[in-house]
Order: sequence, then structure tokens, then C-alpha cells
Amino acid sequence: MSESLIPITPGLLDLLRREGQGILPFTQEILVLEIVVAGTTYCAEIESIEPCIVPDKVLTMKREPDNTFDRFAIALYCDDIRIGFVPAAMNQACSRLMDAGKLFVCRVVSKNWIDTWLQIDATISMVD
Repeated sequence: MSESLIPITPGLLDLLRREGQGILPFTQEILVLEIVVAGTTYCAEIESIEPCIVPDKVLTMKREPDNTFDRFAIALYCDDIRIGFVPAAMNQACSRLMDAGKLFVCRVVSKNWIDTWLQIDATISMVD
């Protein structure tokens, strides 16, 4: 007979290990920035991934401290495809906080094709 109160299952272990964050009880999202995603014209797959970019979609944020153009770069991904970046003029505070271990969430607000450019409006919130 197991001595644990809750049986340890693979599903429970996955929940506890979720992206290295574990369970985050009593969290709230604090709005930090409203942005237009930079660099979407450099994404070769933007037309194929565009149907997945919908309001409330969470974009993955990854720090790129070795980026040759911006040491505070934060790349934004949709389904493992880098679609752009947090604008360089707005990324320094979030970058420093991410480097210190703070968790951020980027959510799509809206999108709009302007000729061949996909404008993506998004919000960035800190999870606390």
C-alpha cells in the first residue's frame, strides 16, 4: 500500500513539471505592455501559421540574450514557429525580469493584414 495521500501518476508528474514552473496557485496576470509584434515580415511561415494566430492565443516568449542585434531580445513563437519579437524599444524591463526568473505571458489581441504585413497586436503580462 502506498503511503502517499495522492497517488503519483504520470499525469500528475507532468502537471508538476509543466515548463519548469510547477503548479502556480493563486496567481494573477499583471498587464505590463501593449505591443505590435515586431519582425513578422521576416517570418517565412507567417501565411501558413496566420490561421492559428487568434485573439487570446498565448504566444511563447523566449529570451535571446545572444541575439546579435539586441541583447534584450525576446522572441515570440506560435506553435514552435518564431513569428517575431517584442519591439526593441519596449523589451528591456521584461528581459531583465525574465532573466531574474519572472514569468510572463503574451496574448494575441488582434491581427490585421496590411498588404503583405501581418500586424499582430498583443499584450504582455507578468504572472505573479
